[in-house]
Amino acid sequence: MLQHFKLIHRSHSGKVRPHEHTSYLPLAVILLVIGFFLTSITATAWERPGPASGSIGLSGEVPAAPPTVAATIKVPANGQRFNQTPITVSGTCPTSTLVELFKNDIFAGSTACSDAGTYSLEIDLLIGANTLVARVYDSLNQPGPDSNVVVVYYDALPTQASALAPLVFGGEQLIVNTDAVFRGAFPNKEMTIPIDILGGRAPYAVNVQWGDSTNKVVSRPDNASFRTEHTYAKAGTYQLSIQATDADGRVAFLTVASIVNGQPDPAPTSTGSTENKNTLLLLWPLYAATFAVVVSFWMGEWREKRLLIKHGVLAA
Repeated sequence: MLQHFKLIHRSHSGKVRPHEHTSYLPLAVILLVIGFFLTSITATAWERPGPASGSIGLSGEVPAAPPTVAATIKVPANGQRFNQTPITVSGTCPTSTLVELFKNDIFAGSTACSDAGTYSLEIDLLIGANTLVARVYDSLNQPGPDSNVVVVYYDALPTQASALAPLVFGGEQLIVNTDAVFRGAFPNKEMTIPIDILGGRAPYAVNVQWGDSTNKVVSRPDNASFRTEHTYAKAGTYQLSIQATDADGRVAFLTVASIVNGQPDPAPTSTGSTENKNTLLLLWPLYAATFAVVVSFWMGEWREKRLLIKHGVLAA
């Protein structure tokens, strides 16, 4: 069997060349580094960016004290009388709050306080006396103190009602209402709002202006509550105006703030994720093959060395 082994001599010395000449230790270090790098890349590629379907994601805001400064109503003046509606209500407010107006304890509309600490809002009036109160809310929907009270009067035109006619929800006056404010919507996510129609005479036409240069007209055969949907493209605070008209031409008006939060973390694109995974599916087999080749060479050399020692060609 020994005749199959051939010794290679160095031309400059004539000595037998050492059998172990492959640098396995550096190769092992390189393979370990590459393996660690591939493992890290694989973990990142398959990491879930957020809650999976059926799981629950939680978010919140740090609690803070509610507003301590009240809004004020400067316009209209106390005791002022009107024969048309809607009217404009304006005053001061703490910045970074939402102002909600109430008439006779009925929600009348909402708007965001400006950076200058002022607000202005058009509201519909009820026939007769209207006790107006403004209330501010912070980002956690915590209310602040009530504003000064202003009482105004709506003397309806004879074609709509007598000057001192009481409010009858099933009779002459037409009223439109909805939730005080819409919070928590996100861009490109559908937002649904409920709308209530009170009084007037069917059928009704409801025009919803979303505040982003779009509107939607909804026909209603009766005054049953209904819902309508909209999707905002960008985050921000929008003034959502709702106007309802009945069969006799009566008009009701309501303006509310629509708050669209900032865009949540976008989900990874399917193209990028697929490309990363396809690349890894190619690199891992190549790495495994390289690892197997190095181990095979090392085992073969180790076996050959043992045979040479066994037959006395190499010293142990």
